[in-house]
Amino acid sequence: MVFANDTDAALAAAVELANSALEPDTLTTPADLTRFFARHGYTGRHDGDAAELGEVRGIRETLRALLLSDVDEAVDRINTLLWTYAAVPRLVRHDPVGWHIHASDDEAPLAHRMLVETSMAMIDVIRAGDLSRISMCADETCAGIVLDLSRNRSRRYCSTTCGNRNAVAAYRARRADDKALGGTDGSVPPRA
Repeated sequence: MVFANDTDAALAAAVELANSALEPDTLTTPADLTRFFARHGYTGRHDGDAAELGEVRGIRETLRALLLSDVDEAVDRINTLLWTYAAVPRLVRHDPVGWHIHASDDEAPLAHRMLVETSMAMIDVIRAGDLSRISMCADETCAGIVLDLSRNRSRRYCSTTCGNRNAVAAYRARRADDKALGGTDGSVPPRA
């Protein structure tokens, strides 16, 4: 764990939500949103209808812009979002999560709560000087966002698909280099 549990959770949800807009879009039905809501442990109001789905889909670009901002731009975006949605931080506790911060009313629209939660999480990231934990996928053909919460900061790809694709490409490049050096069977000749 790099940050507090609620910060890690909010960042993971925001990255997944922002990446859901990439092809193929993975948030197209109210049922998709309900699964997302449950998977990320959201509490409070969840209408589960097409209107709510539209509102949540509508914030994906805002989240993407916030997550990929430099520090000064992120601060401006965070302050604007917190002011717009009248965020008032408070400590809450509900099972199985211990004490953590909520900054919007549980009955506020889900899209508003998502923006506020992400803003609060980004405050922790900025205060820790760790914006480098959020980056673009190292796969040049992918526009996904990567959240690296690993200790050694080793995560480079947004998904195992991108990681595997690049591992296969690197393997094939090595094989081609080996063939060029050693012959047609791909083996490298013994060194003299």
